[in-house]
Amino acid sequence: MSPVSSINGFSLIPVLYTPSTTHYIYARPHSSSKTESSNALPSGRTLFLVNTPPDATERELILLFKHCGTVERVVFDFEAKEHHDEADSEDDEDEELEEPVQVDEQPRKRRKTSKSDVPTVTPLPSTSLRTLRRTGRSAHIVFLDTSSLDRAMSRVSKPRPWPESEEPRGAAHYRALYASLRPPLDVVRDHADTSIELYEYQLAKEKQKSKYRKGEAIIDEDGFTLVTRGGAYGKTLGGGVGVASKRFQRAGESGRYRTKKKEKKEKEGFYAFQKAEKQRSELMNLKKKWEEDKAKVEKLKASRRFKPY
Repeated sequence: MSPVSSINGFSLIPVLYTPSTTHYIYARPHSSSKTESSNALPSGRTLFLVNTPPDATERELILLFKHCGTVERVVFDFEAKEHHDEADSEDDEDEELEEPVQVDEQPRKRRKTSKSDVPTVTPLPSTSLRTLRRTGRSAHIVFLDTSSLDRAMSRVSKPRPWPESEEPRGAAHYRALYASLRPPLDVVRDHADTSIELYEYQLAKEKQKSKYRKGEAIIDEDGFTLVTRGGAYGKTLGGGVGVASKRFQRAGESGRYRTKKKEKKEKEGFYAFQKAEKQRSELMNLKKKWEEDKAKVEKLKASRRFKPY
């Protein structure tokens, strides 16, 4: 029985990952629809692939079809990428429409800053790793001429070996990813320090572009002078009205409700002798009260007028 060479219009391209592992790629000529632009994927020289390996790179696919002819470019997941690009373009258009036009009322003289003054961020070390995709994804191979597409669609008698590239594969990929995510501490410190320097530089540059100047009052849209507590646009400018600071208010409130500290007393009944003395004193007081009550009863009996005997 001869092996199957096509399924539902797709030609089978067997690929050898290892001597014992064979992967099948389904290929057919690409037919562009009415909505697609013919410039992106020209019909007649574009090969449509399904079930590409999840770790396949552009260079590996170019080397795989190099014997067919010159490959112009490789496009992974064209439909998803096209929708994503359209959404990004729509978002950019909305941002351009919503962005208000800022008019500088008081133009200033710009200082000349040299490029050497701008701090640069020390990048973290990066390694070239392959992009892992989900299984069963598609790709488009765009050839330079139509004859290359015909050679690519010719029947394959033997499995083609999968080309090798510089990017690690399999367990080596995850080892390289683990190492790239944990750079040396001195490199991370340099990256963090330079990032903070760049942020502070940009923050100082934004403050210079502020429309408020020192010595001028802050006026809102209705023409009223704003009362500010202090800081960059308050009393340091000279135009704002000074008010009591929060620290002063807290000091006044804390002094108003200030109370004397209670003196610490010794705990009663903490030691054994204290408990014994307390019990002894309670017993003596009880006997004393009993004698007093007994004397009161005798006195009341003696004060009675009626004495039968």
